[in-house]
Amino acid sequence: MRFSTSIALGLLVGLSDALAARQDNDAPTTLPNGSATSLSTIPSRNTAVAIEQLEQLADFAYAEAIKLLEEGTNRKRRPHRPGTCSRRNLAIRREWGALSNPERKAYTDAVLCLQEKQARTPSYLIPGARSRFDDWIGTHINQTATIHYTGTFLAWHRYFTWQYEQALRNECGYKGYQPYWDWAKTAITGLEKSVMLDGSAYSMSGNGKFIPGKGNITISGNGLPDVTIPSGTGGGCVNSGPFKDMKVNLGPVALGLSNGSTISNGDGLSYNPRCLKRDLTDYANKRFANASSFIDLLKTRDIMDFQMTMQGYPGSGDIGVHGGGHYSMGGDPGRDLFTSPGDPLFYLHHGGIDRAWWIWQSRNKRTSYGAKGIAGTGTFLNQMPSPNTTLDTMIDFGYAAGPPRKMRELMSTTGGPFCYIYK
Repeated sequence: MRFSTSIALGLLVGLSDALAARQDNDAPTTLPNGSATSLSTIPSRNTAVAIEQLEQLADFAYAEAIKLLEEGTNRKRRPHRPGTCSRRNLAIRREWGALSNPERKAYTDAVLCLQEKQARTPSYLIPGARSRFDDWIGTHINQTATIHYTGTFLAWHRYFTWQYEQALRNECGYKGYQPYWDWAKTAITGLEKSVMLDGSAYSMSGNGKFIPGKGNITISGNGLPDVTIPSGTGGGCVNSGPFKDMKVNLGPVALGLSNGSTISNGDGLSYNPRCLKRDLTDYANKRFANASSFIDLLKTRDIMDFQMTMQGYPGSGDIGVHGGGHYSMGGDPGRDLFTSPGDPLFYLHHGGIDRAWWIWQSRNKRTSYGAKGIAGTGTFLNQMPSPNTTLDTMIDFGYAAGPPRKMRELMSTTGGPFCYIYK
């Protein structure tokens, strides 16, 4: 399924008035140390306080996950967890900065390995795919209209990122787990000064070559007010770190440029080799994906509000932490909604997205793992009317990875095929 460029660009900024209003009330949470915290008021705009709040909530989610696994073992049952997950085989995903240099290099080596392996998708489906890495990009391109602002958004990307992690481990010998990007930290340090993007041999590579004279990036469409974001400090080919020689083979489909125009290579599936470009943009990180933005997201009360706050209520001028991360990396393909998995940083960003959902689920566990933990239809903003997403809706990645799974299998990180949490 395809949708127009205007819809693609409007993905982060448009929504009808029919959506439920945001709710600001919240219940107190008991933390592992026995203290209580509440997000019933507007989160602190003091960065240090907001960071502390985030750490407490992440600690609570970790402790809650361990407790439920232990209860499942002791009682011979696992609430919300029909799989075989236990403390013994539990994987811990960590923030990039928490990895040692050898662990970071092992991860990027595995990504480079995946880029050297032959694609599995037949050429008649994705003619431009040249590697296993491209299988994932093509799958995302083909399903973009059904996995953003839909009921499957969160679970689809959870399974997608996990399957990518499994490919790194099973096909390229990676021994670790998928790391994540903590946007709140890079909002403080600045992107280029973070260990994740400093361009060293132990980073995810750095910025693109600086291109002077760039204008602003404008997100527009659907008759809604434009959202304008300054260009970043790069814009050209990435020239340092593990991915300095990387080729992007697919896309773009709807790539916004700094002159206000949008370019595409048709449906994005034909062969179009070019360098990886980045335009690291601190403004997007600091404005839309900072610690207070994260707290705003976690204090939402229902799944519709959560996923809409995450992606950005269209017309609000806020593109959410999801858009904030994508527009922070910028460049090509990072700024193209369809082709964005072509930048390896995509998977750290969506590790962060999944971590946010995991933390939120721990605070709303009575409803977040079942039918009440799903909201939306099968198409972007239901602009092509489609049935509501249910626990029996299937997620299918075709040749990239499998098997297909029902939504009910993907609701918990320690249920179905999964057995991981975040630290």
